Amino acid sequence: MAHLDFGPVHTGLLDCIQVNVAVLADHHHGPGAHLRLGAPLGLRSWARAEDGLPTVDPPLTEQLATLPALVGLRVVDHARLTGAELLATPTPDDGVRYVVADAHELPWLPYCGRAHMPHSFLLAAGPDGWHVTDAYRNETEWGPATPGHWVLPTADLAALTTADVVELAPVDLPPLPALRPAPDCEAAAADAYLDAYEKWPDRARAIEQLTVETWLLARTRKLHATYRALFAGRVDGPEPGPEADHLRAWDKVVEQTYLAHRRVARGRAEPPGVVDRLRAVLTADRTVFGTVPDPAAPPAADDELRRRVAAVAADVLGVAVADLLGGAPFDSFPAFSSFRLVEIIERLESALDRELDADELIPENLRRVDDLCRIAR
Repeated sequence: MAHLDFGPVHTGLLDCIQVNVAVLADHHHGPGAHLRLGAPLGLRSWARAEDGLPTVDPPLTEQLATLPALVGLRVVDHARLTGAELLATPTPDDGVRYVVADAHELPWLPYCGRAHMPHSFLLAAGPDGWHVTDAYRNETEWGPATPGHWVLPTADLAALTTADVVELAPVDLPPLPALRPAPDCEAAAADAYLDAYEKWPDRARAIEQLTVETWLLARTRKLHATYRALFAGRVDGPEPGPEADHLRAWDKVVEQTYLAHRRVARGRAEPPGVVDRLRAVLTADRTVFGTVPDPAAPPAADDELRRRVAAVAADVLGVAVADLLGGAPFDSFPAFSSFRLVEIIERLESALDRELDADELIPENLRRVDDLCRIAR
């Protein structure tokens, strides 16, 4: 079977449940569809079953009730199976299934044998074994988790005890104008969440969990900021300014919280201000994300130019014009190469009957339709 492509997916913005929903979304609807996962932003929390601490990591049932519809998917079937049931008598006709199991039991992950947490992957049967696609990306204390494809024998998956097995089917993708960014940064929710961590008696456990929480919160804010940029007509993510500065502040909180956790885990005193720093960036969320951007369609005078540029590039790359008009970078398609880029430029110059400015023709300026439009104006 052919592997599902995760090249265009912003893997660094997604958690281990979202990321493989994103792969399916882009597979069915084209590059960039997955960014709609960033439309909502909030601070809803749930009590962890293990210790009662609040977490912003939703239960799987909550994620399956909300995520698929954002990216043009629907849940056709959801079953909780034993590992033996999952691996029994598969056939290629069963198609690709979205699976969530314990990362402790998944041999391609650095968490295997070391840490327990729900983790998603895409699974299909093939004549040569089990085909696994997992686009998750993260640095861990045991090494990096990197996106990849694996073909595994049944014996390599024998450790699976139980798994949620989900069939996801495509439906209409919500158009961008209909899916406005929806930030919900309510102060009361943030205060209740932070107070629990500030007052938790087991400080080592609280700081340890807070490292997970800040990581999740920072990724959701980066994803939301990237979607806001797309909604406003920018395909390269947040521009330099308040949003970009705010995201860097979030990165700093993640780093500082992890350092605090490592110190407390070694029996040293908890550094002061860990929760206060988190409180500060959550408060700033309300200012930075409080105003919803207006969609900025390209000026009417440029519509024809965009269509002509997209038509040329689509013909060279053998892809849909709509994908390129939606902002997909040229190098997100398998047909792209430096030769194809030269062909796009030469054919565009012929189509427009003019020579493009040679000083502008450097690779970093030539990633998308709008880059070529800027040079051609």
